[in-house]
Amino acid sequence: MELADVQSSGELLQVAEIAARQAIPERYLEQMMTSLRRSGFVRSVRGARGGYTLSRPAAQISLADVIACLDGTAEQPDPAQGSNELQVIRALGDELRLRRDQLLNSTSLLDLLTERDARLQAQAMYFI
Repeated sequence: MELADVQSSGELLQVAEIAARQAIPERYLEQMMTSLRRSGFVRSVRGARGGYTLSRPAAQISLADVIACLDGTAEQPDPAQGSNELQVIRALGDELRLRRDQLLNSTSLLDLLTERDARLQAQAMYFI
């Protein structure tokens, strides 16, 4: 979201800056950025004024794609194995994953920024 927020200005953000803003350990964030870069979500620019930027518009990056990049995809057990109770529980888990995936696929980084900005505006209105 930090990169999406500055994308229109063309600004590059360094890992240390993002880590400080979001209270994320730098080493962990570096690993995440490496994965995102290798998957083509971000590009890096080296040098004193270097940093990271999104490689495509925030509206074209779904949360499902980012999560799959960072977490991978888990193998699901064979639903036909186990007791009837276990099969029922697995079916519920499958339905939950399906709904989660639908929501994540339909939500972009731009959607998150829009929601964040709406919340910030509502807070500002409340305090005035």
